[in-house]
Amino acid sequence: MRELAKRINEALSPHYTQGEVGALARILATELLGISQTTYYLKDDVTLTPAHEARLTDALARLQKEEPIQYILGYCDFCDLRFGVTPAVLIPRPETSELVYRIAQEAGDAKSVLDIGTGSGCIAVSLAKLLPHTNVTAWDISPAALEVARENSHANGCNVRFEQRDILTYTPATEQFDIIVSNPPYIKEAEKATMENNVLLWEPHIALFVPDDTPLLFYRAIAAKALTMLTNGGRLYFEINREHGAEIIAMLQQMGYCDTILLKDFADNDRMIRAVKG
Repeated sequence: MRELAKRINEALSPHYTQGEVGALARILATELLGISQTTYYLKDDVTLTPAHEARLTDALARLQKEEPIQYILGYCDFCDLRFGVTPAVLIPRPETSELVYRIAQEAGDAKSVLDIGTGSGCIAVSLAKLLPHTNVTAWDISPAALEVARENSHANGCNVRFEQRDILTYTPATEQFDIIVSNPPYIKEAEKATMENNVLLWEPHIALFVPDDTPLLFYRAIAAKALTMLTNGGRLYFEINREHGAEIIAMLQQMGYCDTILLKDFADNDRMIRAVKG
């Protein structure tokens, strides 16, 4: 184990902080190579097979290019579930799990949920698990993302209905939902300069960025159409760019939503909004 840790450190220390290298070493050993936690922490001897060696060599080369470890492993844990991830979808973030748990806590007797821009399906599938008697529908513009989401729904034993939709051009029909949730693209193009390469170079830009001059593009479109798609008293939930919380709240109130609440994440950043259709 000491030799393995040394090899990983030498390969990754030019690219990552020591704390990051330590975390990646643990993940590579226990997740990628299947070494037990006990063996890892006690630094007991291990024998790597040729398959292990090939897997490790490939992973280190990809990490040197700053590819996210989740894409290398092919999965990410979220809301106590495992989700497959590929570069077609965003990697689920811990703060998004806070939004999921809040929705589940406040769902009451909600019979239907719509997740707009589902990506990996992490929100929709997690809600289907937490709310087993609720019908969950999920939309995304990307066929590749929907394929990943369907696989995740099946793997986690859920029955989410997935549909390809572009919310910017979609015209609401007769179907209505008690809850609509979205974690839409909200990072402005100007913010690219401050972003880490493991996000900027690898995660899908279609799910990340909005034009600088229309930062509320998706929030405005979703909120306007949700006025038709929500049942009376239905709730709308957003994950947001922390810089625009007050603007989104004002927009929702101007549209006629009531009980609008701006909520912080575990890092004390403005991150979530809940609004109610009056």
